[in-house]
Amino acid sequence: MNDATILLVEDEEDILDLLEYTLSKEGYDVITCLDTSNVQNILDEEDIALILMDRNLPGVEGSRYIESLRNQGYNTPVIYVSAKNSDDDILEGFERGADDYITKPFNMNLLKARVKALIKRTTKMQDILKHRDITYNATNKTFSIEGREVKLTHLEHDLLLEFMKNINVLLSRHILLERVWSDSLDKKEKTVNVAIKRLKEHIDPTGEKNYIQAVRGEGYIFC
Repeated sequence: MNDATILLVEDEEDILDLLEYTLSKEGYDVITCLDTSNVQNILDEEDIALILMDRNLPGVEGSRYIESLRNQGYNTPVIYVSAKNSDDDILEGFERGADDYITKPFNMNLLKARVKALIKRTTKMQDILKHRDITYNATNKTFSIEGREVKLTHLEHDLLLEFMKNINVLLSRHILLERVWSDSLDKKEKTVNVAIKRLKEHIDPTGEKNYIQAVRGEGYIFC
């Protein structure tokens, strides 16, 4: 069985229902959307392993929407499931952020196989996260900078990992509290400020690298 969460974005309800039913039977958690209006909120709040995205959607072309998300720093794997099936359409889809492309009508067994393969491949890739000179090894849960291991507390580890998963994405203090301090009773915004100050002292003591940038009144960006 699988425990990954898949986001389906499809405006044809019969196809949406079929995909939801089939992927749920495979053991995936499935979140469905008929349009893109809530997609970004879902990506901010849920651990999405894969997006299955139609291209012909109300008010927006699906690949252009994904392209805009990529430009904002979202890197969730995407498979387009689309009736746009010419070679030019498929090439365009890959140029706009696709990790794979399935044309309609599709073979359900083939779709399941390609979903499974992409999630397996991208999950394995995520065992090692790299950004600039910071490397995270998920196997032993360690961070290193320029090849030297950085000693962090459990809280600092979770906070830096959240930033590493959301490079160039503005994270509000509220979002950080919900994700990093999920089980804590001390959910105050000043708690975030103090923790980030301490984290900076470990990873950027001179302030020269400026990994974590504060956005006044909004939150923080890891860049």
